[in-house]
Amino acid sequence: MGERGPIEGEFTELNSSNNNQNNNNNNNNKIIKKVALVSLVAGLLGGGIAVGGYNWYENRNVTSNNSLGTTKTSNIKVDVSSQTTKAFKSVKNAVVSVEAYSSSSASDSLEAIFGNSSKGETATSTSEGSGVIYKKSGNTAFIVTNNHVVSGSNKIEIILASGKKVSATEVGHDAVSDLAVLKINAKDVKQVASFGDSDNIQVGETALAIGSPLGSQYATSLTEGIISAKKRTIDVTDGSGNATGQATVIQTDAAINPGNSGGPLINLAGQVIGINSMKLSSTGTSSYGSDSTSVEGMGFAIPSNEVVKIINQLVKNGKVSRPALGVAVVDLSNISSSDQSSTLKLPSSVTEGVVIASVESDSPLKNTDIKKYDVITKVNGKKISDVATLKEELYKHKIGDTVSIEYYHEGSKKTTNVKLTLEANDSNTTSASNEN
Repeated sequence: MGERGPIEGEFTELNSSNNNQNNNNNNNNKIIKKVALVSLVAGLLGGGIAVGGYNWYENRNVTSNNSLGTTKTSNIKVDVSSQTTKAFKSVKNAVVSVEAYSSSSASDSLEAIFGNSSKGETATSTSEGSGVIYKKSGNTAFIVTNNHVVSGSNKIEIILASGKKVSATEVGHDAVSDLAVLKINAKDVKQVASFGDSDNIQVGETALAIGSPLGSQYATSLTEGIISAKKRTIDVTDGSGNATGQATVIQTDAAINPGNSGGPLINLAGQVIGINSMKLSSTGTSSYGSDSTSVEGMGFAIPSNEVVKIINQLVKNGKVSRPALGVAVVDLSNISSSDQSSTLKLPSSVTEGVVIASVESDSPLKNTDIKKYDVITKVNGKKISDVATLKEELYKHKIGDTVSIEYYHEGSKKTTNVKLTLEANDSNTTSASNEN
C-alpha cells in the first residue's frame, strides 16, 4: 500500500504513545503497591518494636534494691481531743472492776457427792462486774455497783484503774433496784465521779458507757452511743429467768456487755447519769420461726436520780425501806377496749391507769372500798399512767405516810385515803412483775 496519511500517522503515533504511557503507569502502580506493602509491614513491625521497646524500658527502671521500699511514720501531730475524750478522762480513774467470790462447802458440791474431793475443801465461784467510785471521805472511798454482781458473795475485791487490787466491804444492797454500795481504803483513790441529773437528759444526746466487758482483762473500756429512751419500763428477771419485778431505766445503744454491769453511763460533761445494769440480747420468736430474735444496741441503765436516792439510804441504813400496797396490778393499756367498757365499766374518757387484779390479805387497801377490777388513776393528785408511775409515786413516801388514791369502781370515780403500813419486800413486791 502507499504512504500513510497525516491523520493515520498521527493516530498510530498516539496509540504508540498511549501504550508507552500505560506501561509506565502499570510499572508505577506496581512500585506504589510495593511501597505501600513495605510501609504497612514496616508499620506493624515498628508498632511491635515500639511496644516491646516500652516494656523493656519500664522493666529496665524497676529497682533490684528492696531496701529502698522502707518507710516511716509522720512527725505531724494531730489534735483529736474531743468532748468525748475529755469526758472519758474526767471519770476513767474512778471506774473499777469488781470481783465477787462465793465459797460453798465441798460437801454440797458434785465433787463431794461423787467422792472426788477431800473433807473441808470449798468450791469457789467468781462474779465479775464494774463499779464507780463516787465519794471519798477521809480514809474511806465509796463505790456503787449492781447488786447482782455481789449478791451472795463472801469476799469482794476491787481492781483500781491503776491495776492495783484491794479488798472491799459491802455497806448495803437492794435487790429491787439492783444496786449495792461497797467501801474500800481511800489511800490509792485518785479520782471520784460525780452524778448528773438524769431528768435533764435528752433522747438523741451522746452517752458513754465505761466498764470491764468480759472481765478485768478489758477494764476501762469505753463505748459510745446515744440516749434511746429516757424512761423505759422493763421486766427484771433473776439468774433463772424468773420475773422479779419491774424497773424504770434509761435505754441506750452504747454497747453494754457482760462485765459492764455496775459501771457508769456518762454524759459529755463526764457526769454519771446512770449505772449500767443489763442489756436485751434476744426476745420472743422471730418471724423466721427461730426460737429467738437477735437484738443489738439495747442496753439499760438505772437513772442517776434513782441511784443517788437508793445509795444514800444504803449508806445510812444498810437497806432500803419502801411502802407497798400489796396488790397485783396490770396497765390499763393492756386491757382491750371492749373489756374496759363491759367488765371495768370505765367511761371512754379514762385511758390511763392500773387495774387491780388481786388484793393481798395484808394489803392496807383491805380497809378501803378498793376491790378487784377497780382502776387507780391518781396517787396524791399525781396521774398514774402505768405500773412504773404507780411505783414511782409510792416510793416517794415512807412507811406510815398517808396518801390519797383516786380510782374508778364500776364506772364511778372515787377517792380514799390509805395509810402505807406494808413494807415492800421479796414476798409482796418482787415475786411477780405486776405486784406493788
